[in-house]
Amino acid sequence: MNKYIGHSLQLYGIEEHRLLGGKGDGMRILEVRNKSGLELCVSLDRAADISRLRFNGMNMGYFAPCGYAAPTYYESTGDKWLKTFTAGFLTTCGLQSVGSPCVDEGEELPLHGSIGNTPAEHAYWREEEGKLVINAEMNDEGIFARKLRLHRQISVDTCENTFTVQDEILNTGDKAEPVEILYHMNIGYPLLDEDTEVSISSQSIRTRNEHAAEDIRNCMQMEKPQAGYEERCYYHECSNEGTVMVYQPKRHTGLKIQFDPKSLDCFTQWKMMGERDYVLGLEPGNCYPDGRDIMRKTNQLKFLEPGEKKMYQIKISIN
Repeated sequence: MNKYIGHSLQLYGIEEHRLLGGKGDGMRILEVRNKSGLELCVSLDRAADISRLRFNGMNMGYFAPCGYAAPTYYESTGDKWLKTFTAGFLTTCGLQSVGSPCVDEGEELPLHGSIGNTPAEHAYWREEEGKLVINAEMNDEGIFARKLRLHRQISVDTCENTFTVQDEILNTGDKAEPVEILYHMNIGYPLLDEDTEVSISSQSIRTRNEHAAEDIRNCMQMEKPQAGYEERCYYHECSNEGTVMVYQPKRHTGLKIQFDPKSLDCFTQWKMMGERDYVLGLEPGNCYPDGRDIMRKTNQLKFLEPGEKKMYQIKISIN
């Protein structure tokens, strides 16, 4: 017990707020602070994704022009997902689909799936052994439809500038279900600019299309914002180690992402250097964002049997 303070919130803790006004009206937000300058905003109404990430007041993620948008505004057809893509530091894509809109075995699937627009039905948090631990449960179930549940645990160290996101996906239905998940982490200014250094522990790189192939030699080189920039996507094979490093030399600040490449065996680098659309996506997943039909054709689609569960985890460190 610290005799100098009246309440732990003087130094660290979690506070729950609701947004007022605009498309984010009514959304539940958890503001999380540790003792060492790390701050997170967790959006309980958007799959407990991380809308904001700061370190010593410095922004780490990208916030899209639409700003906060409640699930009410989500449109589940085609690429209309983009209209409410807040981005933030983390947007979860899945669970029924990731990537391009497509039709797979007669099912029409939208861009990046619906889990990122699913509110937590139950959420709670507490301090455990030097960590602030948030638990949230999302229900992705329907009659005559898939029956998947996502339990998310976000664990923030109270002293060290690290946190983990651990997900458990459970198939509560009576048939095998395809399950796709991608952790769409979005690096933004001022951590991201033309001087930012990026490294990915990949053994090989391939491109999503010819446009990306034209500039593959510069895939790790960031650029100044450009009008009319066309996005480029690179697919990395990280067979031995899943580590990504981002370093801003002007700020002497870096961010590290760690993941298990055995379970999250598909890593996508999304390079978007547009004016105001200026973001670097670093995206471990169990699939690539080509659409579920393509993952099925290439035998990369993952399934959960009835009653089966699968765990995924990412770890973020900042210094």
